Amino acid sequence: MIEWIAEPLGYSFLVRGFVAAIMIGIICAVVGTFVVLKGLAFIGDALAHIAFTGIVVAFLAGFSFYIGALAAAVIAALGIGAVSQRTGVSTDTSIGIFFSGIFALGVVLMSIGIQTYTIDLFSYLFGDILSVRRDDLISILILGGIVLAVILVFYKELLFVSFDPVVAESAGLPARRLQMLLLILLSVTVVVSVQAVGIVLVVAMIVTPSATAYMLTDRFGVMMILGAVFGALSAIGGFYFSYYADVPSGGAIVLVATTLFAIVAIIGPKRRSLHKLVGGNTESAGNPA
Repeated sequence: MIEWIAEPLGYSFLVRGFVAAIMIGIICAVVGTFVVLKGLAFIGDALAHIAFTGIVVAFLAGFSFYIGALAAAVIAALGIGAVSQRTGVSTDTSIGIFFSGIFALGVVLMSIGIQTYTIDLFSYLFGDILSVRRDDLISILILGGIVLAVILVFYKELLFVSFDPVVAESAGLPARRLQMLLLILLSVTVVVSVQAVGIVLVVAMIVTPSATAYMLTDRFGVMMILGAVFGALSAIGGFYFSYYADVPSGGAIVLVATTLFAIVAIIGPKRRSLHKLVGGNTESAGNPA
């Protein structure tokens, strides 16, 4: 058993992938608690596909994919809010416009460099944990650390504005800025996750561990911690599944996360209301320090 566990960790590139997968599982789950609370799964999916266009531009221009993906995702996140406010169309409609238009641009640009970049670009669609290099791991740790630090600092404010932005603004909080901050954090999370789980599956890692935790607790903070545990377990299980079954890492990690969700859904307690989940937390956030 010990040899079975230790075998993949005898290779430095697999150790990098292992550490990256765990970090990504934790980050996705922490941000995912707000995504589940606020119902941002659709925008998360849109940002993931928009980030792909940034990756294509980065490959064609010859610079780091993190820069391209992050710029595309953040600009789109801010643009969605701006277009919705200026035009009066619903947020979902704005997301759909940005999602389809920018992703289509990525497909067109990919066709330009298809002979040279097809293999590399497709690895970002479905995830390839074996492709995590030392510089990639450092970027994941730095960006992920920033996301976790910001959430720790603004935890109460982000929770309050996610639960009820109108009341939060009435209480003196900059609700719009906090909502934009949450979208930026979601964008960064998407970008750091695409290499391990891929554009297609990144939203599953953001939503599923947190949804699993949601079925087990009535406290938002506990839900966040449990989600991080489920995210890390999904990453570890998916890593070994991917190694021994020789299947894509993204699909393996998400399958483990989905299996954990199914198990908890079957044997876990019946869920209560989200209002009960966050009620005590928002009361304490009403007068933030």
